[in-house]
Formats: sequence, structure tokens, C-alpha cells
Amino acid sequence: MVVVTDSYMGIFTPVDIDYRITRFLEKKIEFPFIKKDEIIGIFYLFGKNNKVISDLEILSVKDIAKRTMEQRARSIKIFHEFRKNKLNSDFIREEYNKRILQISIEDQASSSSSKHLNYRITRDPTILSNCFEQHIAYYKQDYFFDLFKRPIKKTEVPSNLVNKLEQRMLMLCYNVSDSSKLSDNNTIRPFFQWLNKYDK
Repeated sequence: MVVVTDSYMGIFTPVDIDYRITRFLEKKIEFPFIKKDEIIGIFYLFGKNNKVISDLEILSVKDIAKRTMEQRARSIKIFHEFRKNKLNSDFIREEYNKRILQISIEDQASSSSSKHLNYRITRDPTILSNCFEQHIAYYKQDYFFDLFKRPIKKTEVPSNLVNKLEQRMLMLCYNVSDSSKLSDNNTIRPFFQWLNKYDK
């Protein structure tokens, strides 16, 4: 199993992020389309389809997670340093549209439907990562990562989420300095709630 191709990234809060991105692309709203006081939560789920079983796979996940954290930090720094040019609606929309063109070409090659294309666009890891980084940089916010350093056990998740999470590894990130700034001082519960209600 190649962990990097069996991973899944997304934004789980705000829960309507796909709708906001769509409206932003349609020029019905402008950047920033997430408010300063809103919690942004992103997740990285490793072993989505095949689980994380071996020690080598666990080490691979930890390495990918470390590189992901470093990449987010570099991108946020760049957006912050060049915020005048890079953090405005026109520039951001243009960058999103470049990525959408790439996705469209890939979908044409696979003869995917327009519905599938829209789904891919609003859940695209590149667009979602940029969205997170851009809002962090714009508001000059703190953020932190929480990597669960071993595969999740069956007993650690709600019974209805066992099929999705057992033997997977998870990393969460929020736009606050630490977990004490979250409701109930809990990093994983909001992700469980989203996964149970919205990720169908």
C-alpha cells in the first residue's frame, strides 16, 4: 500500500465551505469568505481505503505528515509576506481557476459528469489547502496540528464510524493556537460530528 495515494484531505469546518467556494468562484461573494472568528478545521486521513497496518506504513504517514506541516507553514509565510498582491479576490480566484482547468482536463480524459467535476473542484486538496492558508495569513492567525501517531483503534471511535476510521491514521489542524481554544478542549469530536453528518 502506498500511503500517499491512499490519503484524503478536506475542510470539515465551516461545514458549508464547498458552497462558499462555489459562490466565490461565481463572484457572488469576495475574499475573505470565512470570518475571523470562525473555526477552520482541516483533516488528513491516511489509509482511507486500505488502512495503515505495518510499522513501515506508520513511519511513512509520520513522514508525510511532517512534510505537510512544513509545506503549510511555508505557504502561509509566503501569503503573509506578499499579502497585498496574493490576498485579494482577483488573484485568488485566478489561481483557483487555473487549478479548475487542470481538474477539467483530467475529467475530460476520464469522461466524468459535470456533477462529478463540481464535486472534485469543491473538495480539491490544492484549493482547500490554499483556502486555509490564505485565511490564516490574511487574519494573521495562529494554527496547530494534531497528529494521532498510531492507527485508530475500533474502541476509540463511535460504532457507526468504525468502517471509516479503524486502522487509519489522522491529522487535524485548526486556526487557533492550541486545543484550549476549541469547544470542550477537544480536537477530534468536531471531526467525528462532521464525518457522521456530512461526509456521505
